[in-house]
Amino acid sequence: MKEHPLRALGRRERQIMEIVHRLGRASATEVLEQLPDPPSYSAVRGMLRYLESKHYVRHERDGTRNVYFATAARDQVRRSALNDLVRTFFGGSRALVAAALLEQPEGAVSEAELDRLETLVRRLRKSR
Repeated sequence: MKEHPLRALGRRERQIMEIVHRLGRASATEVLEQLPDPPSYSAVRGMLRYLESKHYVRHERDGTRNVYFATAARDQVRRSALNDLVRTFFGGSRALVAAALLEQPEGAVSEAELDRLETLVRRLRKSR
């Protein structure tokens, strides 16, 4: 099976992949219920068939319905969505994303998270 980069997927397809990952297994109806500003049921079925043709999902029959599950790793989907967010809203700057997250008033950053961030910054500086 040839793997396709997830960045080749459109926004709606990535949303569907994220829903399938979150639910573990999902029918077209379940995906439709989770989508913001959802398209038609037939459009969701078409996108699921497209994702299956590209080997991102597979399906099994459950009575009269198809139930889909992801074949692409959740980490790949997460990375793809994050890259899209960084490119779209932060001009490709990971530093601007980190600053925006750390400046959010809600959800304090724990000491353990700060230690992890310091370690990552140190490691990045050493690798240059």
